[in-house]
Amino acid sequence: MNSFDFERPPSEPMTALHAWMDEATRTSLPNPNAMTLATVDPDGSPSARIVLLRGLDERGAVFFTNRESRKGLALETNKVAALVFHWDCLERQIRIEGTVEHVSEEESDTYWKSRPRGSQLAARASRQSRPIEDRESFEAACRAEEARFEGREVERPAHWGGYRVALKKIEFWQGMNSRMHDRITYRFEAGDWHLERLSP
Repeated sequence: MNSFDFERPPSEPMTALHAWMDEATRTSLPNPNAMTLATVDPDGSPSARIVLLRGLDERGAVFFTNRESRKGLALETNKVAALVFHWDCLERQIRIEGTVEHVSEEESDTYWKSRPRGSQLAARASRQSRPIEDRESFEAACRAEEARFEGREVERPAHWGGYRVALKKIEFWQGMNSRMHDRITYRFEAGDWHLERLSP
C-alpha cells in the first residue's frame, strides 16, 4: 500500500513524510531510521556518513553527535545539510535539504539520558574523527570515564548534542516498473509549501 498518491499529491508533505517513516518502521528492515547525512567541510569538501534520525516534526529532522567531530565542525561552519533515506524493499527514497541549527540543551539532555550507560561513556571518551594510537588507548579512555562516574549518572559533555535540519526541500521517490518512477518535490518558500513533479 502506498500512502502517497502521486496522481493527487497533498499540498503539504508532512503527513506523507510521517506515513512513509511509519511504513518503513513496520518492515523487517534494520534501522529504518538510518539516513545519509551530507555536509560541507570548512574547506568546501563534501562529506557523507550514516546517522540515525531521532526526531521529526514540522521544525525539522533531528540527530545527535559529537560537535567536535568532522560532521560537527562542518555544520558549525556551513550550516546546511542534506539527508537521504533509502528503503530498498519498498523501492522508496526521501531526500531532505535545509539549514541546520542546534536543538535546545534540554532536548540534548533528554536524549542523552535515554542512551545506554556504555554509549554515554564511549561518547565521553571519544575524540571523534581524530587519529588515535591504537584501540587500546580508546578502551583505556573508556575505562577512565567509567571510573570517573562510578556510582553516579554520566554527565553529557558540552561538545555532544543534537542538530535539527530544517525542512526546506523534501523529495519523495517511488520506484516503478520499467524505470517509470514517480518523483514529487516540495519547497518551503515564503511560509508555504510549493510542489512540482520531476522527471525520473
